[in-house]
Amino acid sequence: MNLLRDLVTIAPSAQDHHPALRCAVGVAAPLLVVLLLGRLDLAVFATFGAFAGIYGRNKPHRQRLGTQVRGGGLMLAVVLAAALTARADVGPWGLVMLTSAVAGIGTFAAGLFRLRPGGSLFHIFAFAAIASVPAQPPLWQGVVTAIATVAFAVLLGQAGNLWPRHRTVWQRAPTDRPTARHVAALGREAALYVTAALLAGSAATALGIGHTYWAMVAATVPLVGQSARARVNRGLQRILGTSAGLLLTALILLPALAAWQLVLVIGVAQFAAEMFILRQYALAQAFVTPLALISTELAHPADPATLIADRAVETLIGACVGIALVLFLHLRQRPARA
Repeated sequence: MNLLRDLVTIAPSAQDHHPALRCAVGVAAPLLVVLLLGRLDLAVFATFGAFAGIYGRNKPHRQRLGTQVRGGGLMLAVVLAAALTARADVGPWGLVMLTSAVAGIGTFAAGLFRLRPGGSLFHIFAFAAIASVPAQPPLWQGVVTAIATVAFAVLLGQAGNLWPRHRTVWQRAPTDRPTARHVAALGREAALYVTAALLAGSAATALGIGHTYWAMVAATVPLVGQSARARVNRGLQRILGTSAGLLLTALILLPALAAWQLVLVIGVAQFAAEMFILRQYALAQAFVTPLALISTELAHPADPATLIADRAVETLIGACVGIALVLFLHLRQRPARA
């Protein structure tokens, strides 16, 4: 009953509309620019550059600036590595191995930089999605697009300074240097992310399913939480939220909307996802799912039915792998505590 209650509970709002609006504008505006330029091949670089805006959502402006610069810099490194990997033609198994390495490195770096949200979910998604694109634009154009989008997201993060009522005190927050114990804990967490991503990616690749990285992303979702119950709950919410999101995606993609309409849908979906991501994960996933799939469809059109089917199967595989790993670790630790 407690697990069922956790699945449907919605936490109270904490002025979520402010960061939600910033994130929505941060992704929609750059996508409209590349659309007007006739360069939808750059859309994937603009989309992942905009992820810089998700960091430091409720921090004071000076702290938010530092957090978003660090988060955006890390994302740019992932984007560059992905673009170079796409040109190396590493094959499906090579991509699984490299993406798993990104899962570990991203988790360790995010923890070291004290980024929230933590983990490497966004880095896995960005790396594998870009590395999977067959027709790459010139490297410098993709990187410049990502840099410009990161800069735009960081500027949006400081927009509240224009209004006195939203302005925060410009002071540096005290920072703690990482201790050896903290670094060791980050190493263990990174190894856990590598394991989950590698297991899920290997399973999806062996089954011959497209978009393998969706399984790898889903496998890392249950790794977030303070208890085994919270982690299992998060994995179940991923499955339920994705199922609802796929129905919404079908209603959006099947009518074959124009590109500018898809951009607007992405902005609305981003706003809705950020409104609920800290309050009810399953509900947020109902909007994250169409956001991710439509972003993919915008840059590289494909059969909507295939996209939806791949997402459904891979999410189930990844979430089950993540949940199984959490339960395995929980059962292994119980005798030690006893």
